[in-house]
Amino acid sequence: MSGAAVFVDKDGTLVTNVPYNVDPARLRFEPQALAALRDLSRAGFSIVVVSNQSGLARGLFTWPQLLRLREALERRLINEGGVVLRGFYVCPHAPDAQGQPTCDCRKPAPTLLRRAAQRLDLDLARSWMVGDTLDDVEAGRRAGCRAILYDSGGETVWRDGPERRPHARHTRWSEVARTILADARRGRPPTGQTRAATQEGPAWQRVG
Repeated sequence: MSGAAVFVDKDGTLVTNVPYNVDPARLRFEPQALAALRDLSRAGFSIVVVSNQSGLARGLFTWPQLLRLREALERRLINEGGVVLRGFYVCPHAPDAQGQPTCDCRKPAPTLLRRAAQRLDLDLARSWMVGDTLDDVEAGRRAGCRAILYDSGGETVWRDGPERRPHARHTRWSEVARTILADARRGRPPTGQTRAATQEGPAWQRVG
């Protein structure tokens, strides 16, 4: 049977957002992220990064620089958290002047998640997307995953829509892991919003 994954946005979710950073020395994990990912990994979830990296198209950094950053990230995840990163998928394209995608792989498109699922034999219906913007949420939901908004301040527009409503919204990685692990223990169906979201309104309107 295909495995389940936790897809994680990089900047503002896994690591503190430093715009267009490719310097490994400036990598800072978000608080509680390492412990949360360790618990999720031990529970059997594959950890996969999916990230928009328009700095490549803008000429702000190169593929070799990004690959060095990825290697540093992989080493630190293993050495500091005991977490194996199973995949690192990026969109290298820039949006247009209105901020709209010019390709089929930039989130909120689900392409990166689907590509990872195909290559790594992952079951999207049993997987989760965690990101700091509603574009991350939409990408996850369009791919067939459940989605958590990690509210670190990355979302500033709050454009609503059925596919942009997360199943949960949290400000702490410990709560992200708790939500995913509790759901896995319950063995709930792999799609559909939580009861709290259904009865009390969209889950993204609440912080927990």
